Amino acid sequence: MKVTVSILREINMEPQTETEEIMQNVAVILATPKFSVPLDRGLGLQMTFLDKPVPAARPLAIGEIMDAIEEGEPRVRVKEVDFLEDGMLGRFVPAVEVEIVDG
Repeated sequence: MKVTVSILREINMEPQTETEEIMQNVAVILATPKFSVPLDRGLGLQMTFLDKPVPAARPLAIGEIMDAIEEGEPRVRVKEVDFLEDGMLGRFVPAVEVEIVDG
């Protein structure tokens, strides 16, 4: 199964399905700066791409996203990383397509 994860809207403390739980975990990884979670300092993105021009930030962000998801949520495999861009504001939001791994 392939699904796209992007912006974390709200945290559901009781996800109804495993898929919902996995997608929420991926969204949390994407929204969390590394070292900001007291009992899990390794969770999240290193954020080395911040304050860089978009053309330079994209490859840095892709690498960080793939590494962080691979480490933080082993039940998925990243298929594609794309970005929803706002050129006027100079920002981009990751939209990650993942495949849930069976077993």
